[in-house]
Amino acid sequence: TITMLRRQFIRGLANGGLSLAVAPLLLPGLPLDLEDILAGEDLVSYVRRVSGGWDPGLYARLVGAANEPKEGDALIGLAATDKDHRGTARALLGNTTLRAVNAHPILDDPMYRTLSASLDEQARERTADWTFAQLRTFLLDRPEEDIRELMPGLSSDAIGCVVKLMTNEELLQVSAKLFNPLPGTTIGARGHLGARVQPNSPTDHPDDIRWQVFNAWAYGVGDVLLGTNPVSSEPGQVHLVEETLRDVLNTFALEHTLPHCVLAHIDVQAEVEQRWPGSTALWFQSIAGSDAANATFDVSVARLEAHADSRTGSYGLYFETGQGADFTNGHGQHMDMVLHESRKYGLARHLAHRVAAACGRKPWVHVNDVAGFIGPEVFRTREQLIRCCLEDLVMGKLHGLCIGLDVCSTLHMDVSLDDLDHCLDALAPAQPAYLMALPTKIDPMLGYLTTGFQDHVRLRQRHGLRVEDRMGRFFAQLGVLDATGGAGPGFGDTVGVYMAYCRRKGDERADDLLRAEGMMHMKAVRERGVFLTSGQGLEPWDLEPTIAQEVQHIYEDSKRSIWAEFDDAFRAAMPESLLLQTRAVDRMDFILHPASGETLSDASIRAVRQQRKDQQGAFDVQIVLSDGLNARAMNDGTQLAPYLGSLQHKLLQAGRRPAPHPVVVQRGRVRAGYRIGEELFGGLPGRRAILHVIGERPGSGHRTFSVYITAPDGSTWGIPGKVDHDITRVVAGIANTALRPDQAATTTVRLLDSLWGAELK
Repeated sequence: TITMLRRQFIRGLANGGLSLAVAPLLLPGLPLDLEDILAGEDLVSYVRRVSGGWDPGLYARLVGAANEPKEGDALIGLAATDKDHRGTARALLGNTTLRAVNAHPILDDPMYRTLSASLDEQARERTADWTFAQLRTFLLDRPEEDIRELMPGLSSDAIGCVVKLMTNEELLQVSAKLFNPLPGTTIGARGHLGARVQPNSPTDHPDDIRWQVFNAWAYGVGDVLLGTNPVSSEPGQVHLVEETLRDVLNTFALEHTLPHCVLAHIDVQAEVEQRWPGSTALWFQSIAGSDAANATFDVSVARLEAHADSRTGSYGLYFETGQGADFTNGHGQHMDMVLHESRKYGLARHLAHRVAAACGRKPWVHVNDVAGFIGPEVFRTREQLIRCCLEDLVMGKLHGLCIGLDVCSTLHMDVSLDDLDHCLDALAPAQPAYLMALPTKIDPMLGYLTTGFQDHVRLRQRHGLRVEDRMGRFFAQLGVLDATGGAGPGFGDTVGVYMAYCRRKGDERADDLLRAEGMMHMKAVRERGVFLTSGQGLEPWDLEPTIAQEVQHIYEDSKRSIWAEFDDAFRAAMPESLLLQTRAVDRMDFILHPASGETLSDASIRAVRQQRKDQQGAFDVQIVLSDGLNARAMNDGTQLAPYLGSLQHKLLQAGRRPAPHPVVVQRGRVRAGYRIGEELFGGLPGRRAILHVIGERPGSGHRTFSVYITAPDGSTWGIPGKVDHDITRVVAGIANTALRPDQAATTTVRLLDSLWGAELK
């Protein structure tokens, strides 16, 4: 079966936002105001004094209150109420020893205990009785080699706490003197800025993927990883994408210089490698900050350890993380986002040690911090994005990790295209190992904003940074860069890279024929909705003007799409459908507060219960339609109606019993479908499926919807809250201009069959 990708799933869950304050949601029994603290008082003694014992909720709130303000902490009641509250919490934390924090974990689960047991005990004891104020001073004042001696003994919670005490300038200072390069490379080394090329395609088309790599290399970009998010994570499809990337690397004899990776679930990657030995290189997995949150990604520490123990080749593991993913997936667990994130790095460090033991050398393991992908329920402004990235860089580096950044934004955050440039320039001096790299700032599949190829050109020029040394020599051979790293004679000539690819494959046709063929390929890729850049504007780092205008248009159109609702034509096309409402009182509430769109209103619950009575168990599939973050994708009858018609027909052919009319949810998110399934199917015999069709977040240049497929038995549906993302599969990117509706219907039914098993065969 397909296990969906982290980003594909979270884009169905993510919120939106405006420049509006989100009021803190206070945990029961926690005071708004802190009492005066005593001289030298620390967190533990303060909690015991004011509560008359040990109050873990108050302790968690104080640790969270030391953070710089972010919406995500406020939404789960862990943010300071004001600047004075934050300052007092920081004073208490600064007086607290590392030993005290390690002895009072906010969340004590098996993952935490595994991470604690993996620390170097001698190094841990050296700092155990230091206060966090002392640790902060040490990190600021001492050179890298002194800090490196302490790192193996620093717990993830200790690292997560010390960054709370630092200003942005101090975080930048610490990050800029710590380096954990990958073995045998200058990736993550001082003075270098790498690029993780992300050649995503809305349809997994090999030419889309291949030509985005050519496009990257035309600008001297792409020296860390070629990593694609597949639309489908079926093993055969993953293998096709792997082979596309591997072919490019092998053709240029770069397979021992630069790895490739398809960002499917790690179990799927392992299956692909087993079925087609040698087809995979670096293995990917999203990871979380607790056992419960990792279960949302369908992984456990034990399973990850087993995969790490198998990585004996040149390339090990690649992890993605990001503040806010835990609580967005329902696992905040009263722990703030910084501590959750730090524990992810602790897990990555632990698994890196396992890879090192398996391969007998320093492991090729790195982390990509995807900061800003989820949406404004985590944070909303460029200042918060910079803060988050600086925190994460320092935490990752103190864990001994090679860490890069995906400095990104969703289209419903208050971060503009120009704001992203500001963030990138502010963060480059902190020396991330690498940044993401797309033809423009817009991902054609995931619908978010990140770093474009020519942004790398600007950052390298402005901040005196270089690409990885071996790939720099390769780019010079291609003629896209000169010996100094500046623009070479072939800079921006994507067709020129294609011609070099053809020559390496033994193609002896004349240059003019190859160039004409290359131009035709580029045109076809662009017509499928995938950006390819060419040339430059006034400066090498400027987009060609017509492409820049198109990017701006997509950005502005996406801002409008976020606020759209079901229109009259959509409603007219669903005359017999049950119309439901969530608890979101309006579009703004829906965008600002995730939970409001995940639960049904009381009246809607009653309506679903009545429908259950009327249906009397006659149907085993219910289609649900929600607006999600882009009602315009659903309002387009030229793509929704063909999908629904084809889907209904194929379900009947497969022996299913679909309800004749969809259920329509206004202001609905993915989990609203689970709640409908509980009410409609709970306790009924056999498997019962919800097919939840929902508008995806805009920003890809396509107006796409997805279908989330969930098909447990009636007894599982009957347990409130039991059904969640870990047993759901997805078909994403459905649109007339991306994954065609008829193809998507076929894939939907095939996936449903895989979940259903052989029961009805």
